[in-house]
Amino acid sequence: MRSRTLIAALALLGAGACGGSSATGMSGGAGTTGGAGTTGGAGTTGSAGTTGSAGTTGVAGTTGGAGTTGGAGTTGGAGTTGRAGTTGVAGTTGVAGTTGGAGTTGAGGALNPAPGQYGRRAMLLASNSEMGVGEVNGKIYVVGGYPSSPAATVATVLVYTIATDSWAMGPAHPIPVHHPVIAGVNGRLYSLGGQTSGADTNRAFELDPTAGASGTWRELTAMPTARGAGAAAVIGDKIYVVAGRPPAGNAFEVYDISDNAWTPLSDLPQAYPDRNHIAVTAIANKIYVAGGRYNGGSFSSPRTDSLDIFDPGTGMWTTGARMPRPRGGVNGVAANGCFFVWGGEGQGIGEPNDVFPDHDVYNPRTNTWTQLAPLPTPIHGVTGAAFVGGLIYIPGGGIASGGSSGSNIFQVYRPAMSCE
Repeated sequence: MRSRTLIAALALLGAGACGGSSATGMSGGAGTTGGAGTTGGAGTTGSAGTTGSAGTTGVAGTTGGAGTTGGAGTTGGAGTTGRAGTTGVAGTTGVAGTTGGAGTTGAGGALNPAPGQYGRRAMLLASNSEMGVGEVNGKIYVVGGYPSSPAATVATVLVYTIATDSWAMGPAHPIPVHHPVIAGVNGRLYSLGGQTSGADTNRAFELDPTAGASGTWRELTAMPTARGAGAAAVIGDKIYVVAGRPPAGNAFEVYDISDNAWTPLSDLPQAYPDRNHIAVTAIANKIYVAGGRYNGGSFSSPRTDSLDIFDPGTGMWTTGARMPRPRGGVNGVAANGCFFVWGGEGQGIGEPNDVFPDHDVYNPRTNTWTQLAPLPTPIHGVTGAAFVGGLIYIPGGGIASGGSSGSNIFQVYRPAMSCE
């Protein structure tokens, strides 16, 4: 009888070690054997029975009043799978159920992940990929894209309000577009280029979110180069737009917002011609271009691990340390003085669905890359992201290689690393 009790206790202890099952716990409140001891004050199954209020074995239960995994579980108050965790307050599925409100990671759960952890936010209103993302005044804009194929390209603008964790429809983009470059600057959102009806466009637009009921678009001076699948970085009131699918090549241009004018700059180095599907950001007045495809614009094109750095002060390009491995279809953002780069796709890469789970961070001070915990759901097909209030926001994206796997998942990540 004693050996059976010991085996049961060890089994419960193992369940707690797998990830902090709940706030109430699989078997109660605070520790491995708890206040009531091995057999508990109320006997073998406890006053609440098998699935009672304190967990698997009731108030006192087999492992006593304190329970197997403690008050907060292995990974904090929210536990592994929801506000009440796997077994919840009332038994097997709990208050929040298997995928409950607090989510998967750490003390604050999905809405407030711990440093170095991922979480989740409210899902997009519609599945999407191959779209652009930008942030203005605490709101994240998801512009254009397509959920299944280029033939389904949309002019949709989805607007996420960070403070309320909620989505709404925004003012439709002037034209259906996928693979646009999106940037938020000084309270306005800029949409530059992209692809529509099977061709690149050089049209440029500005959204004033304060005009009209939900914002108003106006057309700007067109880019010198039509392009899709490029990316941009912002320094002051200038937007630097680089590369894109052929025939854009490695063209590099800057838009001066105050003058509504474009100026061509020195091309991205031609070691990898026709560079596209890249990650770009600005840190300390320099522009960083990471990864991407080249010699073609499809997911089967070759990929690079190159990191190229442009200094507007000198007008010169230099190279930095290479990424841990070549990737195309990547996305990235600057946070805490670091360059975070994640996701991507490629044919025959040896990853499920041919999508990269990689998440790497570059430190400009040390010229080094650090590999982080992989994405919970690997994605590609998003250009642009937001870093607000200590969180990186990663909405939508394709979950299988190619353009037919758009999702409505909304992942977030709290950086633990600083490069400042």
